[in-house]
Amino acid sequence: MATHSPPRERALAKRLERWLRAEAKPGRAALAGVIGTGGLSGLLLVAQSALLARIVNGVLMHHQGLSKAWPPLFAMLGVFAVRAVLGVASEHFAFSASTRTTAQLRATLRAKLAALGPHYISTRQGGALASLLTDGPERLAPYFRAYLPQAALSVFLPVAFLAFAFPADWVSGLIMLITAPLIPLFMVLVGKGAAALNQKQWRRLARLSAHLFDVIEGLPTLKLFRISRLQARIVAQMSEDYRQSVMAVLRVAFLSALVLEFFATLSIAMIAVYIGFRLYYGEMDFAPAFFVLLLAPEFYRPLREMGTQYHARLEALAAAEQIVNLLETPEPAGLAVTHPLPGAPVREIRLEGVEFWYDPARPVLRDISLTLRRGERVALTGPSGGGKSSLAKLLLGLDAPQNGRILLDGMDLATIRREDWFARLAWLPQNPVIFHGSVADNLRLYWPQASQEALRDAAALAGAAAFIEKLPHGYDTPLGEQGQGLSGGEMRRLALARALLKPADLVILDEPDASLDAANAALVGRAIEILARRSAVLFIAHRPENVEKADRVLRLEAGHLLAEIPA
Repeated sequence: MATHSPPRERALAKRLERWLRAEAKPGRAALAGVIGTGGLSGLLLVAQSALLARIVNGVLMHHQGLSKAWPPLFAMLGVFAVRAVLGVASEHFAFSASTRTTAQLRATLRAKLAALGPHYISTRQGGALASLLTDGPERLAPYFRAYLPQAALSVFLPVAFLAFAFPADWVSGLIMLITAPLIPLFMVLVGKGAAALNQKQWRRLARLSAHLFDVIEGLPTLKLFRISRLQARIVAQMSEDYRQSVMAVLRVAFLSALVLEFFATLSIAMIAVYIGFRLYYGEMDFAPAFFVLLLAPEFYRPLREMGTQYHARLEALAAAEQIVNLLETPEPAGLAVTHPLPGAPVREIRLEGVEFWYDPARPVLRDISLTLRRGERVALTGPSGGGKSSLAKLLLGLDAPQNGRILLDGMDLATIRREDWFARLAWLPQNPVIFHGSVADNLRLYWPQASQEALRDAAALAGAAAFIEKLPHGYDTPLGEQGQGLSGGEMRRLALARALLKPADLVILDEPDASLDAANAALVGRAIEILARRSAVLFIAHRPENVEKADRVLRLEAGHLLAEIPA
C-alpha cells in the first residue's frame, strides 16, 4: 500500500477529521449532554475548591470551631453529590453518543455494500470486509465517546478556571496562561509519529482478520491436504507482527502521556513554589493561595486528558481511511435508482440487445434478446462459462447491463427501485446459503410473513418435508452456519422450498435438481410445473428430463443466445 507524503497526509487527516465530525450527527444531542455535564461539573469543582479553602483557612488560620465549619462542609458534601450525579450522567450520554453513531455507520456500510452489489463483494476478501464492518465502527467509538467531548471541554474548562484564578492571584494565572499551550504542542509533536504507526497497525489488523477468516472457512480443505499446520504458523507470525505493532503504538502513547504529565507537573510545581515563597514572606493571604493551589491541577487536567484521548483520534483516523474508501467507491451504473414498481403483477420480462461484461475486452453476454412470460417454464442450457449465471444476475437486478435494456411490462428495469423488484423475485442460487437459525427462519427468509401451513406446503413441494419432520424439533430445529447438520441434498431442497414459498413474478432456479436423487428430482420437476401457474420460471438445467418439461429451451454459448428450441 502506498505511503502518503507529509502534505498529503495532513490534507487526508483534515478530510477524515471533517468526515468524522459529520458522522457524529446522530449522537450530537448526547454529545451536547456530555459537554454540558462536564462543563457544569468543572464549574462545581471551582465552588468545591473555594469551600475547601474557606474551611481550611478558618480552622487553621483563624482557629474556628466545628460549629462554624459545618455550613461550608455540608455545602461541599452537596457539591460532591451533584458532581457524582453529573459524572454518571456524562458516562450515560457518552455511551449513547457512541452507540448511536456507530450503529448508524454500520447501517450505512451495509447499505453501501448492498448498493455495490455481489460482484464487488466477490472480488474482496470476506475477512477484510467483515473486519471493516465490525471492528471499523468500533474503533471510531472512543473518538465519539471521549475525544470529541474532551476537545470541547479542554477549551472551555481552562478558560473558566483562569477566570477564577486571575482575581485570586494574577501571577499564578499568568503562569497557567503561558504554560498551558505547551501541553497540546507536545501532544501534537509526539502524536505525529503515532499517526503513521496507527495506520500500519490498522492495516496489519485488516490483513490478519482477512487471512484468519479465509483460513477458518477453508479449514476442511487445509486439513485434507495436510497444510493446516503451515497456515497455523503463518497466522502465528502475522499475530506476532500485529503484537509488535501494537506495542510500538503503546510505547509512543505512553511516551506522549509521560511528556504531558511532566510539563503539567512542572507547571503546577512552578505555581506552588511561587505561592509558597509569597506566603513565607507574607505577601499573600492563605485563603486565595490555597484556592489557587487546589485549582492549578484541575486547570491542567482537561489538557492532560485531551492528550490521553489524542490516541483515540489517531486510531479513529486510521480506521476512517478504510471506511471512507469503501463509502466513496462508485456504485455500478444503473443500480442507484428510486422509481417505484407498480403494484400489478409483472406479466412479461423482455431483454432487448443486452450486453454485459466485467472486462470490456472479454464480453460475457452479447446482444441477448429474449422474452419471459408469466405462466411459462423456460430452460436455460449451455456449457459452463457460457454466461448463464450472469444472465440470471441481470434478471435479478444484481448487475446492470452495459448495453441494451431489460423491460418489465415495458418499464426499464434500470429506472426501477431495486428493493421493489427484489420483492417480486424468488431465487435458488447454484450454491445456496443456509444461515444460522431455525429451519423455519431459513424458509421465511424471502417471505417473513409466511404461515406455518405455507411452510409445510413449500417443503412438501420441494421434497424437504420428510427430512424436516425427522429433525429433533421439526421446523424449529436450529441449524448451524452453512447448514451444519444437513447434507448437501437436504440444504438444496431446503433452499428450493424457500424459493417456492414466496409468491413471485419471476422465479430463477440455478440447477434446482443438483445433488438430488431421481425421486426428489421428479418432485422438483412437479414443483416447477406448479410454480409456472403463477410466475415466470427460468431454470438453468443440464438433465435431459428437466429440459423436456420446459415450454421453451434457450441455449447460451460463449455469451451468444442461440436460436430458441421449442420443447
